[in-house]
Amino acid sequence: MSNSPAFGQADLTNCERELIHLAGSVQPHGVMLVVDPSLWTLVQLSANVDTLLGHPPETLLGKPLSVLGGNLADRVRSMASKMALTEPEPLLAELQQGAVEGSLHRISPDCLVVELEPLWGGAGHVHTVATSAAQLQQQLSASMATFSKASSVAQLADAAAKAYRELTGYDRVMVYRFDPDGHGKIISEARHPRLESLLGHHYPASDIPQRARQLYIRNRLRVLVDVNYTPAPLVPRELPATGADTDMSLCALRSMSPLHLQYLKNMGVTATLVVSLVYEGKLWGLVAAHHYTPRNLRFPVRAAADLMAEVISTRLAAIENYAHAQVAIQVRRLEQRLVEATSTEGDWRFALMRNPRTLLQPLDATGAALFHEGEILTTGDVPSTPELRALQEWVAAQPKDVPYACSSMSRENPALASLTPTASGVLAVRLSGARPDFLMWFRKEQLASVTWAGDPAKVVVGNDPMELSPRRSFAAWSEIVRGTAVSWTGADVALARALGLALVDIIVQVQAVRYLIADHQLQQIRTGMQSASEAVLIASTDGQVVFSNQAFLSLAGPASGECASLDAVASLFSEADAVRDLLVRLRHAHQPLRAELSLLRGMETDQPVGLRAEAVPGVGGAPIGFILVLSDLRDVRRAEAARRQLDASLGPAARGALGSLDVVGLNGDARQDALVSDPVVSAIFTNVSLAAMDIADSATGPTVAPLLEQLELSARRAAALYEHIRERAAKD
Repeated sequence: MSNSPAFGQADLTNCERELIHLAGSVQPHGVMLVVDPSLWTLVQLSANVDTLLGHPPETLLGKPLSVLGGNLADRVRSMASKMALTEPEPLLAELQQGAVEGSLHRISPDCLVVELEPLWGGAGHVHTVATSAAQLQQQLSASMATFSKASSVAQLADAAAKAYRELTGYDRVMVYRFDPDGHGKIISEARHPRLESLLGHHYPASDIPQRARQLYIRNRLRVLVDVNYTPAPLVPRELPATGADTDMSLCALRSMSPLHLQYLKNMGVTATLVVSLVYEGKLWGLVAAHHYTPRNLRFPVRAAADLMAEVISTRLAAIENYAHAQVAIQVRRLEQRLVEATSTEGDWRFALMRNPRTLLQPLDATGAALFHEGEILTTGDVPSTPELRALQEWVAAQPKDVPYACSSMSRENPALASLTPTASGVLAVRLSGARPDFLMWFRKEQLASVTWAGDPAKVVVGNDPMELSPRRSFAAWSEIVRGTAVSWTGADVALARALGLALVDIIVQVQAVRYLIADHQLQQIRTGMQSASEAVLIASTDGQVVFSNQAFLSLAGPASGECASLDAVASLFSEADAVRDLLVRLRHAHQPLRAELSLLRGMETDQPVGLRAEAVPGVGGAPIGFILVLSDLRDVRRAEAARRQLDASLGPAARGALGSLDVVGLNGDARQDALVSDPVVSAIFTNVSLAAMDIADSATGPTVAPLLEQLELSARRAAALYEHIRERAAKD
């Protein structure tokens, strides 16, 4: 903590550690009160209570909250008795002067924070966006319908920028996306025509310090009303009970860092709205709105903006997994093409590299290379052959248990710096445990493909490093990323691993075909198959087992090693008779076999597996043997269980949302009609259901359950936000 500068005392060299959550002051359009719930007395407050509420600070400290009059004290007591208040809860109350809106949350057992913004025009020169409940519902319904139709991140970002500008009226709305290193890029923008475009602008991770990113996850929506405000300090500065600064992490009124305010002033920005886009528990990006005169939002509008971010995050999950589903379809098609190419052309490798889009587009790569059995095949923009050989040697020396990924080969290995123009970024998956066989993807140095909206050399500010601006940030980002490619994301690595595993599976199948066609290559193929992770068994035309690899023996159990025929293999399964019949049809009718079965495990729980069996045609079409492939389905079963859990939980979530509607006493059909009649509630759960279906169609394995759980939490949070909007609408 000693190395962390206090709020307002940071500079560009240490702003990453500035204690921005201990601001000690608030924006003056609202007041902050800290209440001791044991005595219900005011122990700390912002100095502007005199200006906004007509009470000098010294006359309120130590006094009961009820001294402010109206029903504020009763509302706070009621909420504190019924809610955990670990997150800010909306608060609407009456004071002597009139109505106020704000929030209430708890920062410790003996400390409640009340934030209030007057509704009687105390902000004076500030334009406040206040939208009727009916118009909010209409805007939310239209926006959610548009979000649900987006089939790509770009489409979703465009829809989000437009929807937020229509909702809030800010002069400029931007959607930022962060890369794995924290650097940002504006991927969409909706703006007033008089403004210069910032679309495509890049900026370094240091522009948003890590502490600020953490707060963006905890506090999803932040409003700056007027960049030129004079902060209202807390009185006293420290909490009397602890002598420590008040943690303002969740405070909507918390003052912003002077460095950030200076950044906005240099851009000419007066008011801002920032909404977090959180995906899989991490800060995926931001919706940032700029206005050039003071501007505030009423709390229902803020809640609507927060709700839209939840729906956008849900749709992101569906889009990301839909993309993976399309890749899975491409992989299955690729598998069929490669197997056919082996039978007709004798080599699957040329079929793999024949269509560059199949390999490059899913990973946004600019080139790829296949290293197999001493040969190199390439597609797209790639280094020279000697450079590729040197790269192969380097990658082969790296750890073998994970894909190799780097965004700056010149930093990883300066001897390979010449790769930077075409292969600054490298992502490689192993195709063999015995040979240095790889499939590699390449990305160019990212500066080579950056387009700046306007002249990046244009002079906007002086040489003072405090005069931050988008162009200065772009220059800083350019220096940071020079010699690097766009980083490979965790999703990229996972996708490469999946493609690599699929290709290994294809290779194993191809090797099995070659085994049956070319006996003289048996030893070479056996080496590759024995080192493969796929469980494979080969049988001759008379049903005798001629080969089974170690993966098959490990998955099927010790008894599988004694199986000399397909009939004996059938006895390994719980459904032995059914499998035996299927294998007979395979042998005599040459019908491909696809089945989900259970392997016998004695005293253990039976092992769920997928069984795939094919007749291998020879010259003239007559089969020359059969291939059986087993796959472990335990992850698939876990994914199905997670999907059932989501289906079961959506019911209670929907009933919770219905509970906020005036349908008490209605029968089931009438309640369902009420759900359908409210377009926002319907849109929320329709969007979640669509996302769940996309995920269900797109992925299996250990990543599915957390995604579906996140959908459930998002649905509940969106419903709760809308409930607050409805409650507020009923009281307006």
